[in-house]
Amino acid sequence: MPTVADLLIQGVRETGTRRLFVAPGGGSTPMLLQSAEAQGLPFTHAHSEFAACVMAAVSGELTGAPGVAVTGRGAMAAAPGVEHARRDRAPMIVLTDDEPAASPAFTGESSFDVSTLYDVLAKQSRRVTADSAFRCIADAAQLSMQEPRGPVHLGLAPDVAGETALPVATTPRSMPLAPPDSAALDAAAALIEAANRPVVIAGLGCRAEDAGWVRAFAEASPAPVLTTFKAKGTVPEPHPLSLGVFTGGELEAPIVRRADLIVAVGLDAAEVEPRPWPYTAKVLHVARSAHTGEGYRPAVQVIGEPGLVFEELAPRLRGKARADWDVAEVDRLKREPTRRPTAAGAGLTPERVVQITRELTEAGTIATIDGGARMLPAALGWQAVARGECLVPNGLATAGFALPAAVAAQLVHPGRRVVCFTGVSGLMRVLAELETLARLTLPVVVIVLDAGGLSPADPAAIGRGFGLGAWEASDEEAARRAIWSALDANGPALVEARVAAPGGYQRVAGRDTMSGRRRC
Repeated sequence: MPTVADLLIQGVRETGTRRLFVAPGGGSTPMLLQSAEAQGLPFTHAHSEFAACVMAAVSGELTGAPGVAVTGRGAMAAAPGVEHARRDRAPMIVLTDDEPAASPAFTGESSFDVSTLYDVLAKQSRRVTADSAFRCIADAAQLSMQEPRGPVHLGLAPDVAGETALPVATTPRSMPLAPPDSAALDAAAALIEAANRPVVIAGLGCRAEDAGWVRAFAEASPAPVLTTFKAKGTVPEPHPLSLGVFTGGELEAPIVRRADLIVAVGLDAAEVEPRPWPYTAKVLHVARSAHTGEGYRPAVQVIGEPGLVFEELAPRLRGKARADWDVAEVDRLKREPTRRPTAAGAGLTPERVVQITRELTEAGTIATIDGGARMLPAALGWQAVARGECLVPNGLATAGFALPAAVAAQLVHPGRRVVCFTGVSGLMRVLAELETLARLTLPVVVIVLDAGGLSPADPAAIGRGFGLGAWEASDEEAARRAIWSALDANGPALVEARVAAPGGYQRVAGRDTMSGRRRC
């Protein structure tokens, strides 16, 4: 007879999940790993619950199947990683022990049920029992993939994990969306036909399978395209109609303010600044789920697979006059210096480090970029030509994201190049994951943007201590040689790029950028 742990792993495999990400811990973890090994499901050990959750979230984002993190008794420590998955709308299941945890707000005998915390962080928190094991994992998988996607928490007590259980006839896979409403399609077509200057804004809900349709619509209109950080590459960034990143601020305002229609494709409320919407143009919302929350109020919403929506719109738009955009002017606007991140001071800049790396890497290279305002030049500067080539936490909100994200990306795509851009503070948060790179011999190149060498840490020496090849650079020529050597290394490598210290920061899109005086 199978055990509860056996059924959970069986359910995970049937969701299409390729791997578990495991944090140190006891409790139910050994039984789950024993079942995973018996069923041929690989697992990767991380050094922290946070890192395991980020790896699982990125795996879910890249594959579409729920990423699974097993954190055992580390339910409290996993909370920031689960919050990241919630904010990034990543399909993820986190399995923890179903036991009370000591509250950081109290001492002595005080404790609380961790499910209370996960009721807030996750889409659902549920205890696994012997008679509900298979249904629990199936429901968790479906809910994590249900729009809007996100994390689901399952609590598994160690004594329950070893109990015998019977499988239930159910499917853990997500159900397809209903076709888009015909009346909504007609209303959307009327909006587009009446528009002279449409602009497309693609968000995290616009996925790789939607990208071709978005590009076709933009070229047929023609319409400039902006993407959020999470949707970079929806239209290749070198494309004349691609205007770069939508920040909700001044970078894109000259174009968006001239628009008379904004076609928001997969734009999520979590990506919109929580303040009054600054644009007067009507908004057509095309996504897999309805728009909720603050920000814009759509004039029309069409809910369904965006590719199918655009396919259904095409015959309704035959004969429409072309939009009143000068494509050459749009291309000039994207090349203006005001649309590029600026750096104060002389010497090697983050922008040049990113540009050099992009020049030296082949097509299809994946970049993971850390959270934090100082990483804005890297997030803006990496040129993505396809969806999934630039992995950035939503709103640059998750410090320490880039290194565990790079581990997950390399495991999902072993044949592709992965580079990781991080700062010293982000690296220090997940420092032990350098050992994960070394242990798995993943050929990830970690590029540490060390602002002016102001940190007391020595990233290059730390990298060598973990067995990575490591190089240092403080000017462009040295950076080019160091990055080339790292890319050429047969295994994980680290480059410490000592970039010019910012001399005074400015506000862009409500966020502090790197181009300014040093912030502590």
